[in-house]
Amino acid sequence: MVRRRAEPGGVVTAPGTALAPHRGLSPRERRRIGRGAQYALLVAVVVALACFADWGAIRQSFFNAQVMSDGLPRLFAVALKNTVIFTASGYVVGFALGMLLALMRQSSVAPYRWIAATYIEIFRGIPALVIFLMIGSLPLAFPGFQIPGGVYGQAALGLGLVSAAYMAETFRAGLQAVPKGQMEAARSLGMSHGRAMLSIVVPQAVRIVIPPLTNELVLLFKDSSLVLFLGVTAAQVELAKFGNDQASTFANPTPILASGLTYLLITIPLGYVARRLESRQGGVSDR
Repeated sequence: MVRRRAEPGGVVTAPGTALAPHRGLSPRERRRIGRGAQYALLVAVVVALACFADWGAIRQSFFNAQVMSDGLPRLFAVALKNTVIFTASGYVVGFALGMLLALMRQSSVAPYRWIAATYIEIFRGIPALVIFLMIGSLPLAFPGFQIPGGVYGQAALGLGLVSAAYMAETFRAGLQAVPKGQMEAARSLGMSHGRAMLSIVVPQAVRIVIPPLTNELVLLFKDSSLVLFLGVTAAQVELAKFGNDQASTFANPTPILASGLTYLLITIPLGYVARRLESRQGGVSDR
């Protein structure tokens, strides 16, 4: 007589046989199914938008060839040129002031450290728009006072004050990343502390922080749109102000889109350069 063995759950098996284990989906299979569901949802959303969108209205409102051709010459000759000038001048001011603040944060003199820390906390905490509004109001507080360069000088000051607070922390990280042996070797050769810092430590720190400084340039290029709050003339407009004025003139938002695409022409290559520098620097540090 053959006896059958009862398995847990009431399943009866014959001797010498085993139940095949129940195998669920593996983590890789679940990820593949989840990814496929996400792709399907994305395709469904795109198809729905394509079906319900009024392409004629979109083309007339955002891709009006006549409006774009009328404003294109001044877009590059005036707006882009001014944006580059505002950005470059603000970057130079921010670079110089940021390096000074970083050195003050590293100083052994306590008041220097306090001044630098206070500046950094204040200008990192206040919105850049508020800084520009305050700069535009300086003649009210100091009658007769004029910033050299007019709007260009005010833009350089505003962008420089804001970016210096962020660059200072970047430079400080770079200074701390330089091995202390570099300073000790320079001092052993008879250099003073100041000369060793400027000749040996600072150049190495700048090379270390080139990638984040490039990212700061991208952010500053976009922040240059705040110059419009300084009251610019038609010859001093930057990209954002130019696009808004042209959109009002033609009652069409195509110039705003054109200005946005012009921003991308600058920021995307700069972002790519920053990523390349970061990857190259990481590869060098790993070797």
